[in-house]
Amino acid sequence: MLTSKNRAKLASLATKLEPIVRLGKAGAADGLSGALDRALGDHELVKLRFVDFKGTRAELARQLAEATKAELVRVIGNVAVFYRQQPDPEKRQIKLD
Repeated sequence: MLTSKNRAKLASLATKLEPIVRLGKAGAADGLSGALDRALGDHELVKLRFVDFKGTRAELARQLAEATKAELVRVIGNVAVFYRQQPDPEKRQIKLD
């Protein structure tokens, strides 16, 4: 569980990132959660851009976080930010308190 201080730090780090995963008009297919899962394994902190789904972005983001066992850092506008700590301490890119 992330603290508000951790969320703020992750949100700050995410401002410099480009979206790695995009959720298009086709919807949240099974391949999307797999792509997000791989991206989290590689990067720990991942931005997802929504192309559509204006009314359901927050709910879709929560579902994707649950499916990938990640933390939903925030949803703002067309972007959701996800974080999942690298299990191997030597490969961790982000240090949280």
